[in-house]
Amino acid sequence: MYPETLRLIEKKMQEGVFPGAVLGFIEGQEDGIHVLGNAQVEPTTEAMREEDLFDVASLTKVVCTTTVMLKLEEADKLAWDQPLHELLPEFQNEIITLRHLLTHTSDIQTYIPNRDQLNAEELRAAYLTLQPGAELGTVVKYTDAGTILLGFLIEELYQKDLIEVFKEEVLAPLEMTDSGFLPQPPYDGIVPTQKQADGTVLKGITHDPKARVLAEHAGNAGLFTNLKDLSKFAKMYLNLGRVRDMIYLHDKTVQELLKDQTPTGKGKRSIGWDLKASPVDQSPLLFHTGYTGTFLLLDVVKKSAFIFLSNRVHPEDHRASYVAQRDEILSCYLNERARLYRI
Repeated sequence: MYPETLRLIEKKMQEGVFPGAVLGFIEGQEDGIHVLGNAQVEPTTEAMREEDLFDVASLTKVVCTTTVMLKLEEADKLAWDQPLHELLPEFQNEIITLRHLLTHTSDIQTYIPNRDQLNAEELRAAYLTLQPGAELGTVVKYTDAGTILLGFLIEELYQKDLIEVFKEEVLAPLEMTDSGFLPQPPYDGIVPTQKQADGTVLKGITHDPKARVLAEHAGNAGLFTNLKDLSKFAKMYLNLGRVRDMIYLHDKTVQELLKDQTPTGKGKRSIGWDLKASPVDQSPLLFHTGYTGTFLLLDVVKKSAFIFLSNRVHPEDHRASYVAQRDEILSCYLNERARLYRI
């Protein structure tokens, strides 16, 4: 399954783009799984294993935060064009809507003085004061601030810590039994991320600095998961919201995600998700990345998915060069897939 894509990924690994990866290809009822390279190269070398847990960074946004928001919208607890302030009065702007935050069209001005010196309570207070810029609703500017604020909203609506909501509403019903937040030592089976200035390597500790501070209140990052559990999440989407004999999301909800949901209708973003176009017929694909070297691509129409889990920030972060390499892998997969569907 996808030999060209696999060869390219192996080549990138040999070139040092990432030490190792776990890959999942889903095509209808078939699953293709590949485990490559090393989970860890510092301070010791450890081979990658299929069951290893990754800090998936911003995949948390779609797996957890967006999913809970979709369930709240289905339950009529909120509406996409509702201002955040109506539901979370602490937020000090009355114009920014949930749609703006979920489609990254809020143009929210995210500069927070001395951000890295703030504790969780101070950081939360700072986010609640952020204001939009002049391009509110018209331009897509990807930011963590949207899902951080939505995390605060979810806590307000449920009156629980955010990660408890994620466990109850996402991980438990989807039987993502290996997944979780804020792992406790020993961190066996967790893929490490970046070496810090003091020489220590982050392992079992959230890579994203904002999520690390916000801890159980972070809606932008913090999920530790593996291929098995992400496959369960992906298959829920491919089955139009059904999990076993349970309607987890309504099929209409999933179908609506395949449309551009930005205020202009031209931003190529859906609720939570980035929208790509299939080279075969331009049908919409749901896509999201994670800073640590992960991405998820779902074709709901053709019932296929590509799950890519790497530890590209281990031991060092070379983001600028990685993005081009990631896009090359994605392009190779889409083109190889297009040829398969044309046969």
